[in-house]
Amino acid sequence: MGDREKNVLFAASLNILFTIIELIGGLLTNSLALLADSLHDFGDSIALLVAWFAEKKAKKPATSKMTFGYRRLSLFSALFVAVVLITGSLFILSRAIPRLINPEHVNAEGMILIAIIGVIINGLGFLRLKKGMSQNEKILSWHLLEDILGWLVLLIGAIIIKFWDNHIIDPIMTIGFTVFILWGVSKNAKEIFNLLLEGVPGHIDIDKVKESVLSVKGVKKIHDMHVWSLEGETDILTAHIVVEDTYLQEPDKIRQSIKSKLEKHHIEHSTLELESEGFCSGTECIFELNK
Repeated sequence: MGDREKNVLFAASLNILFTIIELIGGLLTNSLALLADSLHDFGDSIALLVAWFAEKKAKKPATSKMTFGYRRLSLFSALFVAVVLITGSLFILSRAIPRLINPEHVNAEGMILIAIIGVIINGLGFLRLKKGMSQNEKILSWHLLEDILGWLVLLIGAIIIKFWDNHIIDPIMTIGFTVFILWGVSKNAKEIFNLLLEGVPGHIDIDKVKESVLSVKGVKKIHDMHVWSLEGETDILTAHIVVEDTYLQEPDKIRQSIKSKLEKHHIEHSTLELESEGFCSGTECIFELNK
């Protein structure tokens, strides 16, 4: 089992454990807020299990029909979790806004205890996932951050309610952190859609990549260059490279020099087609000839 798979399973196990604790706590404290949020966390647990399953399947080797393997599954899983997280946040908003008008009474002591447990459990999961590089781990880390901030808000709100008996504080802070989470998830969702459409990954500057390739001695031009990523971690490049005719006598040497430059930009998988100065192929060349 790889590190990414272990990280997601760890987070899923913690979330399921806390969902059970939260459900019991809601029944014992007679808190509708806790019971409603336990339902939300139950949905989160399902999303985490789906993410774990996708990470596991993504490790399957490539086949004659699936030449890139199943790594892209983790990207689809990240999209699914993003949808669940956004839906859950909107659900929280729908519960919080009415409470601005009609604040509900909560058992402050019970809320304080459950909130502390929630911060600890979800904090462990967040620390485990935030170091991950895949889009799946990134979106799941935001997923757990939502829960951490949520329980911090509930902890502060419960303390204020206990000592100042001000019930409207809870929905105000809940709306604030939910909007913040939606902003963070929207950034991740944008990158997920970008990768699904095979756009250039956000961590790669395509202009700097071109500059690096053109800096290789003997390289005259680069065209028909495409950069994309399987899942936000495995970056791929294909390109046509025009080189001076004398350097074509040792094609492997100049090709390796170019690949070394690309590796500095996190591009470890590249397919390069070397061309002489008097020859040009590819869609860009066809476009120029038809002008």
